[in-house]
Amino acid sequence: MEKRVLVVDDDQVVGKSFERVLGDKGYKVDTALSGREAFEKYAGADFDMVFMDLKMPGPDGLEVAKRIKEMNPWLPIVVVTGYGSQEAEEKAKAIGVAEFLHKPLTPSEIEAVAARVTEHAAAPATESVATPAKHESVARNVGLFFAAPFIGLAYILAFPFIAVWMMGRYGWRAIVGKQ
Repeated sequence: MEKRVLVVDDDQVVGKSFERVLGDKGYKVDTALSGREAFEKYAGADFDMVFMDLKMPGPDGLEVAKRIKEMNPWLPIVVVTGYGSQEAEEKAKAIGVAEFLHKPLTPSEIEAVAARVTEHAAAPATESVATPAKHESVARNVGLFFAAPFIGLAYILAFPFIAVWMMGRYGWRAIVGKQ
């Protein structure tokens, strides 16, 4: 099955480079030259990953990445920029981007990142086959879900007795003296 990639960069050469490199590897690459165009293309298609430049006309790459992540938190976004800073990288990671890369990229780097990101994004889908460990985890979570109200009730019922016992103990120590 062909993976769909959206490359958002105001430099047409970058988009063509991604098309040339990833197109030969079985990816369908769409390009957008601005944040606005990225939203238009994103709204009309189902992408498997997004490569995003930071500086471009209209909303910048971080704003576009943030809005896309709000619509689809599981979509991997890779920031590719020539103007990267530690602050921009921290903001990107806070948004939830998969990777933050600095231009220029070699074709082998583009291929490796695309493979790594799509493999990582596909991992939860391949784990959907139930394993005994998953059944145990589900059973434990369901058990805790039903047990939680009773545990809370036990604390509510026990608290007054514990409080009275503690006050009596400290009161007795105050009257008799410390032992």
